[in-house]
Amino acid sequence: MGGSARWLALGGATLCALAPSVVSAPQGLAAARPPSVSPVPAAGTPALVPSGSTEQVRQLVQCGGTVYAVGSFTRIGQGGVTYRRDNAFSFSATAPYKVTSWAPTVNGTVNSIALTSDCSHAYIGGSFSRVDGSAASNIADIRTYNNTMVQGWAHHANAQVDTVLRTPNGHLLAGGAFTSVNGSNRRYYVSLSLATGRDDGYLNLHVSGRYVFPGADHNRTAVYNQQLSPHGSQVLAEGTFTRVQGKARQQIFMLNLGRHGDVSDWYSAEFSRFCAASHPFYVKAAAWSPDASAVYVATTGFHPENWRRTFPLTGLCDAVAAFPATRRSGLTHRWVNYTGCDSLSSAAADSGAVYAGGHERWGDNPRGCNAAGPGAIASPGMGGYTPGLSGGRLLTGPAGAGLYSRGRGMGADDMLVTGAGLWIASDNLDGTDRCGGVTGHAGICFLPYRS
Repeated sequence: MGGSARWLALGGATLCALAPSVVSAPQGLAAARPPSVSPVPAAGTPALVPSGSTEQVRQLVQCGGTVYAVGSFTRIGQGGVTYRRDNAFSFSATAPYKVTSWAPTVNGTVNSIALTSDCSHAYIGGSFSRVDGSAASNIADIRTYNNTMVQGWAHHANAQVDTVLRTPNGHLLAGGAFTSVNGSNRRYYVSLSLATGRDDGYLNLHVSGRYVFPGADHNRTAVYNQQLSPHGSQVLAEGTFTRVQGKARQQIFMLNLGRHGDVSDWYSAEFSRFCAASHPFYVKAAAWSPDASAVYVATTGFHPENWRRTFPLTGLCDAVAAFPATRRSGLTHRWVNYTGCDSLSSAAADSGAVYAGGHERWGDNPRGCNAAGPGAIASPGMGGYTPGLSGGRLLTGPAGAGLYSRGRGMGADDMLVTGAGLWIASDNLDGTDRCGGVTGHAGICFLPYRS
């Protein structure tokens, strides 16, 4: 996807602006800086313009000095000007955040985007049937310098594409609900050639299975989200599956990027447990710590399966949790912070904080469900948590509430850490446009590092 901070794997799914053989930290991350981003958003960033229906930015990716945004929207406002944009656009990553002329026409939702190292081509995945006026089913390659689709790049997936990721070793990893893509019959997760769009044989994972337990809502096999590690050698993938490359896996798996993409032994029995029947798939997003020592997961789920309203809450439902990234056997979470039965949908991390976004109302709330339990702290729409394997405490401001907040809406769908700060992709459900208590940030908010 769609789903979570996605530049250089600090919680997400697209690498850009780097040569395929070189992986380094995002510009600015190595320099000394404050421990976490400001809770006050930068002014002047683009925003969704009301259209009479709910619209959403599903992913943000930075390539060079430009941020690319995809989702489901028709009009973007910036600097007092309204631009017609059909589900994809780009803008300057620095003030005054001017919207560029890149305006491809895509007739349906774009869930995810990945770019070439020189930023000249954008690979998109989603649920659409036409791009640049030509037939294209759910996947395409678009030139960023003239808005046109590359006709010679294969562009047909038989079902929705949720996530695309360009790896440092030159592959485009695509995940979704498809059972055929660009002539390949590999199901749900495939590696495509950057040059042709055809299956390049790098992945042969045989992803299969769905979640079956008493009362479970319908769910179908899919790879929904993915995040590249800071060193570019591993990928986390989330979705609906029970076996991957012959190994028992649910909710999430880790992929080693060697000569072939192979499933690692990293896995916890905690991911095999279920949440409420209405949420059979609940690990919606993950993020790597900058040193790749920890994996943070952000979840939906409501409450544990067969919960009897006992407190404190247990399991991984509606929570953000930290796991060691290198431990293989006996893997368990090191900390977990509960929202109290409100969903999270995105995660990102830097050296100063773990960020998680959704439509939550509280953090530090293991003794409440749809209510503030003892010790709960108000933190609507997003939270920041102390990082590392011994962290997990909600960061608070001078008034004792959560340091960070945003309009809850549908929930922050993606978070992107760059050397300049934290970008947040969201929506305008019910007129939601607040970030850090400031209006005018429907769909996009940028929290800069404090100088």
